[in-house]
Amino acid sequence: MKLDVINLDKKSVGSLDVADGVFGAEVRGDILHRVVRWQLAKRQAGTHKVKVISEVSGTTKKPFKQKGTGGARQGSMRSAQMRGGGVIFGPVVRSHAHSLPKKIRVLGLKSALSSKAKDGKLVILDTVESKKGKTKDLVKSLQKLGWTNALIIDGAEVNEAFALAARNIKGIDVLPSQGANVYDILRRDTLVLTKAAVEKLEERLK
Repeated sequence: MKLDVINLDKKSVGSLDVADGVFGAEVRGDILHRVVRWQLAKRQAGTHKVKVISEVSGTTKKPFKQKGTGGARQGSMRSAQMRGGGVIFGPVVRSHAHSLPKKIRVLGLKSALSSKAKDGKLVILDTVESKKGKTKDLVKSLQKLGWTNALIIDGAEVNEAFALAARNIKGIDVLPSQGANVYDILRRDTLVLTKAAVEKLEERLK
């Protein structure tokens, strides 16, 4: 598959052959769903917590005698049925993460990249650099390109001045190639890859 390459001034600077196996793969919605769920599950804090019977305050003394009161027998004022008692089977601190086979994760990333290519929302940039690291200069370039909601992925490392300039622009995310993931690709409208990013992604996914 051959894609046009542009620069930040929206000028064509040639073309690039990309691997069909990475950018022209079948788009699997079921795989994308599984990978996104896996990513979001890992992000959940899991810090919700209730107090069980051993943690609530109160005496361990039997509230009243077993027989002769006409009421139901009780063993503790901290039981769940008593006011202020502990909670049974409530949420506790835990990890929501679950495992996902590496083959599925790779397939998910290929599907996400191919989805953007299929929809015409994949852009290849020559390089991403900013001489002064000024946000206002980058905003002008992005307006010229028409990018208001985009994920920009660079090579092994993102140009420091460019990352600094893009940091405060709403709707624009910048990642190194190693940080490329399905959720961030799908949540932004336009996917922008540098030539270095394409090389690294193809190396990673082949």
